[in-house]
Amino acid sequence: MSERAPRVQPARRVAYDVIAAVRESDAYANLLLPTRIARASLNTADAGLATELTYGTLRMQGYYDRVIARAAGRTVDRIDPPILDVLRLGTHQLLSMRVATHAAVDESVSLARAVGSRSATGFTNGVLREISRHTPDEWRDRIIGDASSADDELAAVFSHPVWVVRALRRALEAEDRSGELDELLAADNTAPRVNLIALPGLAEPSAEAGPDRFSPFGFTLGGGDPQGIVDQFDGRIRVQDEGSQLAALILTRARDIVAGEEWLDLCAGPGGKAALLAAEARLGGATLIANELVPARADLVRRALAAVPEKVEVWERDGTTIGETDPERFDRILLDAPCTGLGALRRRPEARWRKTPRDVAELTRLQAQLLDSAFAALKPGGILAYVTCSPHIAETRLSVADAVTRWGDTAEQLDTASVLQELSNERLDLAAEPTEVQLWPHRHGTDAMFVALLTKRPPS
Repeated sequence: MSERAPRVQPARRVAYDVIAAVRESDAYANLLLPTRIARASLNTADAGLATELTYGTLRMQGYYDRVIARAAGRTVDRIDPPILDVLRLGTHQLLSMRVATHAAVDESVSLARAVGSRSATGFTNGVLREISRHTPDEWRDRIIGDASSADDELAAVFSHPVWVVRALRRALEAEDRSGELDELLAADNTAPRVNLIALPGLAEPSAEAGPDRFSPFGFTLGGGDPQGIVDQFDGRIRVQDEGSQLAALILTRARDIVAGEEWLDLCAGPGGKAALLAAEARLGGATLIANELVPARADLVRRALAAVPEKVEVWERDGTTIGETDPERFDRILLDAPCTGLGALRRRPEARWRKTPRDVAELTRLQAQLLDSAFAALKPGGILAYVTCSPHIAETRLSVADAVTRWGDTAEQLDTASVLQELSNERLDLAAEPTEVQLWPHRHGTDAMFVALLTKRPPS
């Protein structure tokens, strides 16, 4: 007679499956989790539990791995990956949630039995029992005591790779605000509010909505599932971080729109900024072309643009060649460049564990190619907005400075900060440099978006 499969509480099983998919196939938790919650038909309480388990575990994975290694007496690379995922989930419940010790341990053992060998259950039980013998503060003191340097201590406590801690410090130092590092790292581990936008000219937020501090079209709701309102308005109201809204609006509001202008969103996937650009273009009599190389992401762009009555052409071209095929064609170009995503760690916590300094070098090469292509496709007198969801100096200030050097006297940086302050509901606390804008989660409550406006000088 076969042994009955252990019953695992549904919310914990959903969280485990998402975390395992993130590890095994580089899945995106923010995309996969809602699907798994719906498939499991979780009620509101269990959906909330699955969400906290998933994101909390992914955010604090680095810290939990140090705790697990100490409790297990071995490095985490010597633990079977599925069981390590179980231990991470259990550790999150023991150290960061109000879950009874017996429930956290027993459910984790049942999960270990479902995904691992018989011997794994005893190991899981032993490690989690050891973790439960010490308070969260005691574990914190132990892990700090193990740190090899001040940066390693910050990396441990705030659960960031050391190289990311150093990159964020350099970015803050560029603004003479290095004292904000702890606050920034803590903000990366805080769940962001769900922010929405009513596309201009197409929808208005409901009367009970709370307006955003800065975006003239952004708002939040008191609670409930935002997908309901998104579905009700057929995408004319959509979920979008306030920082992303501001990045697109800086381009559309940099100067008055002249009817007949042609705009390009060079790297448009998944389409949130393209939808806002299209709505703004519609009001001003301009037209937009949205380009996205990856077919699956191009389909997402088409879906996002379906909310805008005017048809928007979607290209599936290599953005690095558009400057050659369509030279000096566009009046405004948004280059929302592929980047490390270090500015959205609140929203995509697993990104911190996926990227390495080597990725930065590869991405900056691609960013340079895309910048050159965008500048070549820009009309004389046109405006280019270079945007990254990363504050890393190499992807922001240095990328722009290198591009301006390459382009010589034909390029000019514009006063990006003044454009943003003019369109914003409230005045923002920004760095002194007027030609670029760096938003921050700890200071502005947005993703860490970087925006720089550039123009091509007309021939003399």
